[in-house]
This record gives sequence, structure tokens and C-alpha cells, in this order.
Amino acid sequence: MGTSTDDAATEFHDFFERHYAELARLAHLLTGEADAADDLAADALLALWHRWDRVRAAEHPGAYARGVVANLARSRIRSAVRERRRVALFWSQRSEHIDDPDIPAVVDVQGALRRLPFRKRACVVLRHAFDLSERETALTLGISVGTVKSQTSKAVAQLEQMLGNRAASHLVGGRKQWTN
Repeated sequence: MGTSTDDAATEFHDFFERHYAELARLAHLLTGEADAADDLAADALLALWHRWDRVRAAEHPGAYARGVVANLARSRIRSAVRERRRVALFWSQRSEHIDDPDIPAVVDVQGALRRLPFRKRACVVLRHAFDLSERETALTLGISVGTVKSQTSKAVAQLEQMLGNRAASHLVGGRKQWTN
């Protein structure tokens, strides 16, 4: 005996199968943490299941899901920053202080991405790794298309500065290669 709950569960299962890997990859690129990616994708999908009626009625459920992942990643990053500040405060009160090591001359792409502010990182990742349009990126992040254009342009300029022009051009042109 079929019910609307069974239909919703089947729809969600199909959505899960289609989007889980993409959401985990997005989480990995946004946080730079491979271990956290699966957890964030799973947490996002759990949140989506709890609001499945709203999600399935959305005009762009994929963008809605990516937005949930982006918000969870932002929260995780903010928590990590607060924790680092607490640790730094603790160590600064000790008499021994070690200066930060020099930043290496050559950084890998994921290291460079981690150094970008969240919104710039999210715009570059969604535009170039996920090949989303400016409009789709704006929908995902809940910002305007103009902001996507601006943040992406500024992020690419920062990446060029960090990686050098040739390396950054390869990054933007290479797209999905930077996740492995």
C-alpha cells in the first residue's frame, strides 16, 4: 500500500544518489578537509530530509542543497577559527613563543584555496570546479550575480598572486583536476 511518505522517501533516495558525491566534493573543496567532507554532505542531506517537502518544491533543489553544504562548511570554518584563536591565546600567555614558519614559495591549489576568504573560495569552486553558471552560483550562495562576478574575479586575482599567473590559469582551465 503506497503512501505519500513512501513517494517522498523514494524521491529523496533518488536525490541522494544523484547529489551525494557532488555535495561531498563541494564540502571538501570549501573546507580543505577530506575527512570532514563526507560528514558535511551527510549532515546536509539529513537537514534536507527533514525539510524534504520544502526542498522538493524548490525551483532548484540542487542549488538549495549546495547552499546547505556551503552554510555548514562556513560554520565549520568559523568554529575552527575560533578554536585556533583560543589555542593561540593560550600559547601566547606562555613565556616561550615560536614565530610562525615562512609560507612556502610554492603552494598547492588546495592550500591556496584554503587561504581565500570563504565567499571568494565558494565562488571559485562553484564556478570553476563545478562549472556552475554565475546565476547558479548566486542561487547556491544566496547572493547576487554581480557579487558572484566580483568575488570570482577577485579570487582568481588572489590565486594568481599566490600561485603565479601560469599556475592560476591552469587552475581555472583545469577545473575538476584540483580535487584529487
